[in-house]
Amino acid sequence: MELWLEWTRCVWALREACSRTATFFWMVVALLGLSVRSDLAGVTSFVRAGFVDQAYYRALLNLFHSPALGLDRLLALWVRLALRLFNPVTAEGFVVLVADGIKAAKEGKKMPGVKSLHQESADNSKPPYIMGHSFQAIGLLVQGLANAFAAVPLVSRIHEGLVFSNRDRRTLLDKLAKMFLEVADIIQRPAILVADAYYASRKIIGPLLGAGHHLIAKAKINTVAFLQPANIARRGRGRPKFYGAKVRLRDLFDELAVFVSAPSPVYGEKDVTITLRSIDLLWRPVGRLVKFVLVNHPTRGRIILMCTFLSLNPLTIIRLYGIRFKIEVSFKQAVWTVGTYAYHFWMKMMEPIRRRSGNQYLHMRTNEYRRHVRRKMDAYHRYVALACVAQGLLQHLAFNFHTTVWACFRSWLRTMKTHAVPSEQVVAVALRSCLPEFLLSKDNGSHLTKFILDHAAPDRLPNFSVAA
Repeated sequence: MELWLEWTRCVWALREACSRTATFFWMVVALLGLSVRSDLAGVTSFVRAGFVDQAYYRALLNLFHSPALGLDRLLALWVRLALRLFNPVTAEGFVVLVADGIKAAKEGKKMPGVKSLHQESADNSKPPYIMGHSFQAIGLLVQGLANAFAAVPLVSRIHEGLVFSNRDRRTLLDKLAKMFLEVADIIQRPAILVADAYYASRKIIGPLLGAGHHLIAKAKINTVAFLQPANIARRGRGRPKFYGAKVRLRDLFDELAVFVSAPSPVYGEKDVTITLRSIDLLWRPVGRLVKFVLVNHPTRGRIILMCTFLSLNPLTIIRLYGIRFKIEVSFKQAVWTVGTYAYHFWMKMMEPIRRRSGNQYLHMRTNEYRRHVRRKMDAYHRYVALACVAQGLLQHLAFNFHTTVWACFRSWLRTMKTHAVPSEQVVAVALRSCLPEFLLSKDNGSHLTKFILDHAAPDRLPNFSVAA
């Protein structure tokens, strides 16, 4: 019951995201379903997991289409709550955020934003092309018990598939930079974004540096940079040189004498020695100095990292990039445990899309049609935003109430490490096992539990008749 008391305490901090009390209560029911459901069958799984009477299915469905649940207000409240619940990873006073993209397969022919997407993966179980929604997500890197790290999902939005104006030239990188700046403005602290090689671009670095933030990313192996030009006492006619000699970064690995050895700062590695070299070079896409860190790992091979924060320690850069994979772990839990992208909302008036089709162009459509498309996209984003909150609450209980979680687990795992931080799935099972006890407890007379019981199906809630 302690877990649910903490869960409801955190949920109450999001009350201002809803302009109506009834909307907030239905939002809590949705969060409850996302936290404890055992199947990923959309909104119907919320009805089963929360013991909701089937007569209220439509009211729960309407929650995701209601403007009474404000997306911007929910994001601001959730980011501030996450900063209070967790211990964020910091470097030189900068909060560390991670970003990546994920493609959610969708076969609905009447779903706005669905398009043919290419997947690059070494896993042969993934088809190279799928129909689906393309998301970009930002998470907060946090640290907990026994040097455990996690990426708490803050926001995830669809950034492909729809073109409202043929004058819109924004790319995925432009949209990611805008979304990052929105989150950074809420945090009100300088931040470092850690991302993979796709985001090592002028379109990301420019907006970040302009707002006082920085980027750590992997550089491509064929990256070329320049030395600073030599100072010439007497120069000739014309504009002075800005770039010096060209440097192919991959060639720097041949200069082994200037590499230094150091214990590996990569997460989870012990007794591993790496060799590295740090050099500040001019990178032409941004027209300024960038710190490049060349790493030679005994088992992982060679990697080149880049950082716009010139005074940051190279080992810190390696350590932060080594934790970046936690957003991949977060995606895995989002897909298979929380069901963040398991929504099924169709648009009735939409013309069916064809297989292998691309972007949907709406600049020639009527205002009414465009309004319906925006309404449906907001429904997708509300669903995903609530799922991010639910996963973050599961991570909060795992990090800060791990002993109670294992005590309420009441199940079995082949490798049960009760001394370690449990996964989101373990927390979900623990919450599910004590949910009836929490709802029917006479000591718990909150408005939330009363609302859930008033809308519950008595034949599906264990011991409901006995408690009544």
